[in-house]
Amino acid sequence: MSYTPRLKQEYKDRVVSALKEEFGYDNVMQVPKLEKIVLSRGVGGAVSDKKLIDHSIEEITNITGQRAVATISKKDVASFKLRKGMPIGVKVTLRGERMYEFLDRLVTSALPRVRDFGGIKATGFDGRGNYNLGITEQIIFPEIDIDKVNKISGMDITFVTSADTDKEAKSLLTELGIPFKK
Repeated sequence: MSYTPRLKQEYKDRVVSALKEEFGYDNVMQVPKLEKIVLSRGVGGAVSDKKLIDHSIEEITNITGQRAVATISKKDVASFKLRKGMPIGVKVTLRGERMYEFLDRLVTSALPRVRDFGGIKATGFDGRGNYNLGITEQIIFPEIDIDKVNKISGMDITFVTSADTDKEAKSLLTELGIPFKK
């Protein structure tokens, strides 16, 4: 018997039937699903200090359990002293088991550690069923050792779903446990 993440099993058992009932889908395959989660961080100081990229790669790799990659600039920007091909950020794309594991850790242990947490704003939808969430401090994740952090910085988390509308995507993410503000 192979291991199945808790949220993936819950999606199959409970979420599919709840969404099918809510939106009146004829077929189980019409029910929206979470396709991928992308974590990204822009590292503006990397133009002058290359070690910041390495620290960010290490932090995001520790948070997600999957190796992060540096993103490089596509063009020159003289006012920022930026050249084409310089590393300026870090990103990682999670799919499958790791995606569900990360979402579970985000909802159960990381978000409750946010100071004065009252839920996530529901204004981050893009009109095509995807949701963007910004986190201001990486220290909310238990995988980060606060003594080794050289600079507190945030990151963007993008949830890509197969939903056609924002309403369907919000229902899916709510059923998966993301605490939206009322």
